[in-house]
Amino acid sequence: MLMPTIQFKSLIRYLSLSTYVAIIGTSSLSAFAQPESNANRDGVFEVLASEIALQRGEPGLAYKTYLSMARQTLDPRLAQRAMEIAIASGAPELALEAAQTWSNLSGPTQTTPKEILITLLMLNQRWPEVVQPAIALLNQQNPTIRDQTLQQWQPLLARANNEAGAMRAYFDIVSALKPIPKDSSVLYTYALSAEKLGKFDVMERTLRGILVKNPNDVNTLNALGYSLADRNQKLPEALDLISKAHRLAPQDSFILDSLGWVNFRLGRNTLAIEQLSQAFNMKPEADIAAHLGEVLWAQNKTSEAEAIWRNGERLDANNPTLKETLIRLEPKWLDVNDVSKTLWDGRFAVKITGITDSQNQGGSGGFTLIQDKLKDTLEIRNPVGGSIAKITITPGEATLERDGTLIKAIDADALVRDALGLPLPARGLSDWLRGQVRPGSSASLERGSNGQVNKIIQDGWNLSYIWNESNKLEKLNMIRNSNTGSIDIRLVFDNLND
Repeated sequence: MLMPTIQFKSLIRYLSLSTYVAIIGTSSLSAFAQPESNANRDGVFEVLASEIALQRGEPGLAYKTYLSMARQTLDPRLAQRAMEIAIASGAPELALEAAQTWSNLSGPTQTTPKEILITLLMLNQRWPEVVQPAIALLNQQNPTIRDQTLQQWQPLLARANNEAGAMRAYFDIVSALKPIPKDSSVLYTYALSAEKLGKFDVMERTLRGILVKNPNDVNTLNALGYSLADRNQKLPEALDLISKAHRLAPQDSFILDSLGWVNFRLGRNTLAIEQLSQAFNMKPEADIAAHLGEVLWAQNKTSEAEAIWRNGERLDANNPTLKETLIRLEPKWLDVNDVSKTLWDGRFAVKITGITDSQNQGGSGGFTLIQDKLKDTLEIRNPVGGSIAKITITPGEATLERDGTLIKAIDADALVRDALGLPLPARGLSDWLRGQVRPGSSASLERGSNGQVNKIIQDGWNLSYIWNESNKLEKLNMIRNSNTGSIDIRLVFDNLND
């Protein structure tokens, strides 16, 4: 198995949005209360009014005022203040908007606004938009500072909902730099990004370059050996590389997994099962479960293979290695659930329980969900059948139509919550109704004895399934708990025989 860096399990702690206030400093009122020559009394008044609104718990008003003033006066300090307010309020999308304005208004030699903008783009999962500004920033830095910046970005990859998109961005950024970075950790991540894109020649060349400088780099030895074994290439060399890594780090479960995998490729199945079982016992991981299950499957130990795969699904049902293994080997229980259905029609009831009785509320109505390739269309109706809203969800965008008005947003769940006041999980709902996990975030999945999905935990939701005798979804209970209360949603489906 590739080391935890590839799986993003052991990277340093994610830097939260609020941390960036400390990075750029907290702007004081006096910084803005000294207007430049083109400012007037109205500007001073608006700054004061914004700060007072902020103190009174109205950050939205303060944010809008500061950002509007920044665009009118072309003062980057005002945009910076708007961004800080959005950060402190936990509004990353608004912070990104203000950071973009701050960067545009700052001079070309001002690198701090650009660094913050790139970081916020990463935190907002806007990976394609990261590449060009990141390259421009790095080209302004000397090689030492540039390597440090690339190191600082690495933990943000751990927050990527789309691992492939994040790795592609990192690969494109590093590939554009001249000369190539020298830092080993940067080169290692670059090699892994190349592997994710199928550029194995770049990966192999980069990893071998690291080993020339440090022949005992355990992560690199394992990564190169595992890649060769996984592609069934140069197996004697792969065994030597992984064996050396194992001697240097005998208690590392990921390296032991790699060792079992290369022995499987060499036809040593008994030894492979022993090593993979030991690795899984040391550190249960979905990758290891995928490998161990495949070796058992090859030995015609079907029930044991399926049992370990189900354990893997409980750990991480979205793990790429596990998903690829199951698709390729096709255990029969994958076909138990109804995966052909593209239309669901039914009723919902929502109960929201808060800390106090005044926070308790709820609602009910009907819904229809239609899936057409990559587009989901969700219509929500009131209890008597009248249409409340129609939500269209495509990759990267959600649109809500209500009373002839269109509202667009990136996140479908936030769109429904803000527009309708209903905490309905629109994002990924069609996947869940199929008894599948939503791609893009970690999930746990549990199956019954016949392979049918009984439970999914994802995005903070706990889903419990009730199927009829024809394997049609009859009821779905969805519960989400937090420190402010709980949300209980019950879905009942009509037309089960369609």
